[in-house]
Amino acid sequence: MMSLRVVFMGTPGFARGVLERLTTSTHQVVGVVTVADKPAGRGQKLSTSAVKDFAVEQNLPLLQPTNLKDEAFTEALRSWNADVFVVVAFRMLPKSVWSMPKCGTFNLHASLLPQYRGAAPINWAIINQETKTGVTTFFIDDKIDTGAMIMHRTTEISERETFESLHDKLLAIGRELVVETLDGIFQATIEPKIQLETETLREAPKLNKDNTKIDWNKDCTEVDALIRGLSPYPTAWTLFAEGETTSAAKIFLATPKPELNSIEVGKIEVIGKELLVGCGSGALKIEELQLAGKKRVRAIDFINGLNRQKTQEFTS
Repeated sequence: MMSLRVVFMGTPGFARGVLERLTTSTHQVVGVVTVADKPAGRGQKLSTSAVKDFAVEQNLPLLQPTNLKDEAFTEALRSWNADVFVVVAFRMLPKSVWSMPKCGTFNLHASLLPQYRGAAPINWAIINQETKTGVTTFFIDDKIDTGAMIMHRTTEISERETFESLHDKLLAIGRELVVETLDGIFQATIEPKIQLETETLREAPKLNKDNTKIDWNKDCTEVDALIRGLSPYPTAWTLFAEGETTSAAKIFLATPKPELNSIEVGKIEVIGKELLVGCGSGALKIEELQLAGKKRVRAIDFINGLNRQKTQEFTS
């Protein structure tokens, strides 16, 4: 055998980027597993995953199970006769699946395990103002992100990093790490290490409406980190009140102003061409935002649309 037979499992664009790299490696992608198509948008048209789109483009064998324990799915999976399964941003697998290939099943996780286990490691690393992060490959077991680590790579988190920029940085090193991991498995040179449990573990829970909402009582650097960690998706949000009217607002880009402590928390002040909001400590200069039902705009365009006869504020 000159290379490994690989089944790839994944869903979003991050996973697609890894799959693209695998198809140019010495290893053979014998099949792809991704989520079932789902209705989305106002028209409820079926939406396909980024991984499916690439698999179809490349004519790769494809499975889209709704039940990972379904016998028909597991039999089809077994028929591909893979040596190893590679998982990137997919669902939790039952033991009947991850234990199937003789060389095991490994996952690429976008953090330096055991830190930031969970669904949103890239976002939380920025939100928590970390200065470094990375990617880790590990063998899957019966818990989430706890299996024996195979390899990892570290990278710096820049001062003005956003989710988008860090996502792209980690994808670039992660796709290479997956190939290196496959090479190591093939050459029998890997030495997996058990993850050590510590009292300082930080989690990366799934993002939701509550943990993406801005709390203006926090320090301006904390609010800024939340905005950057969620930009451009799913985006930090707040409520914008203008007089008696209130609507949701997404904040895409801002700059902390820790020296400005004269603005009341949540209150909006326009100074020259700057849109400023008071925080628990300091203030935030808003650069780009979007009101519900409106287009994403620069702060200056938002300022021009304000009714100066009414009070404006962002509420927590």
